[in-house]
Amino acid sequence: MKTLCLAVAAAALAQSQVTYDHLLRADPKNWLHYSGQYHAQRHSLLKQVTTANAHQLSAKWIYHVDGARRLESVPIVVDGVMYVSQPNEVHALDAATGRLIWEYRRQPALQKGPNRGVAVYGHRVYMGTPDAHLVALDARNGSLLWEVEIAKASDGYWSPAAPLVIKDKVIMGIAPGDHGLNGFLDAYDATTGERLWRWHSIPRPGEPGNETWAGDSWKTAGGDTWLTGSYDPELNLLYWGIGNPAPDFDGDVRKGDNLFTESVVALDANTGKLRWYFQFTPHDVHDWDSVEIPVLVDAPFNGRPRKLMLHGDRNGFYYVLDRVTGEFLHGSPFVQQNWAKGLDPKGRPIRVPGVIPSFQGTKTCPATSGATNWMSPAYNPDTGWFYLVAQEGCGINTKSRDTFRPGGNAYMATGYIESPEEPWQMYVRALDLKGKLQWEYKQINSRRYGAGVLSTAGGLIFVGDDQGFLTALDAKTGKALWHFNTGRQISGQPISYEVNGHQFLALTAGVNVVAFALFDGK
Repeated sequence: MKTLCLAVAAAALAQSQVTYDHLLRADPKNWLHYSGQYHAQRHSLLKQVTTANAHQLSAKWIYHVDGARRLESVPIVVDGVMYVSQPNEVHALDAATGRLIWEYRRQPALQKGPNRGVAVYGHRVYMGTPDAHLVALDARNGSLLWEVEIAKASDGYWSPAAPLVIKDKVIMGIAPGDHGLNGFLDAYDATTGERLWRWHSIPRPGEPGNETWAGDSWKTAGGDTWLTGSYDPELNLLYWGIGNPAPDFDGDVRKGDNLFTESVVALDANTGKLRWYFQFTPHDVHDWDSVEIPVLVDAPFNGRPRKLMLHGDRNGFYYVLDRVTGEFLHGSPFVQQNWAKGLDPKGRPIRVPGVIPSFQGTKTCPATSGATNWMSPAYNPDTGWFYLVAQEGCGINTKSRDTFRPGGNAYMATGYIESPEEPWQMYVRALDLKGKLQWEYKQINSRRYGAGVLSTAGGLIFVGDDQGFLTALDAKTGKALWHFNTGRQISGQPISYEVNGHQFLALTAGVNVVAFALFDGK
């Protein structure tokens, strides 16, 4: 039976080829993007699992990734085959049984940070590496087709983001900004690996925005691109969040707004040219990366249909932008915060004097780990609500003097500790388009850095936490309907797919991939 199942999976691999049309329409039986679809709503149209039967879910298979430390990748599923990654590795699994079909293990020059997933196109699987390369594998057998250098690993660069394929281009981000390494976003030819364009997140002399950096501070300015963005095919605009400036906590050496850090940028997908930007935290001194995923929604807003972008930022504010023009439409806090009195009519924060890092330490809410972080949000078109993981807590931010040292050394000018006065707590929160809280679910014993959320047409929200619990919530009420303890910290995002008429839920938990379904296996 095992041989038969693997033979069926191998046959599916040989026949399956992901076209751009597949990426556009995203059959709900598959999970073809890091965020499910180009709009990044993380809403599955599968509805076999509902609020009425979610309590009957059970684990169907577990795949152990030998040698892993902690998985943060989001599995990709194509016609019954799952691809899951960790740094320098890709595993192709039978998505119905969890059995291994093939694995690719790269001999790394370096081991740095997590890997958040792969992308698929044609018969190829793409992955970024800890030594800042882009790798293309044959999806049918895991053999290496080509690899290209994105940046010099000896400089300290690495590439944790899941790639995003648009037409014939593979879009890749880079890290880390905390080392004073300037960020960029690249597009590579999906067939050959040739670099087609590069957009620099820190403008150079003579480019618009360079004047927002005092002196030569732009040279070691940060602005990394370490989480995957979203895409509007109709506008042909690529949306990507940009990370923090460097040094993180000492803004005295980089006076100005520090563009394009802490922004979302809209780029022409063909050329990489900047169409517009919106900066959430000008001159950030709290290390609030704005890489949180832009969610694209078409909905009425203020009395007329709009092409919207929804964004829950690490700085504690929820934003609504017009994604055609970048116009600020709305902003409101979704956690308790003490650093801004509000937002002005253009969306610029009105700062509270004195809430900046100091040599003795300054209490700041939210803390540097943020009101949210890499935990993906979701949007449910049935309720019209935005769902995200919210972190309530404060930090004591301190600053010092620091000197940039090449070679991948930290350039942060000190950091923060969590405030001992308030216990850290994580919630799942449902917001309407105007940011009004509809319900919240308090995650039991969860302190920080759990998983993001998945919305489904069965009326459910799935979320994992740092204690290892996967929970199903009623999307309308927030009532918990089912829990499963995976036994390992969950740091990836849940997905849903269908094989042989059965809806599955899956995610990475610790060093395992775990899949759930309703059927009894008979």
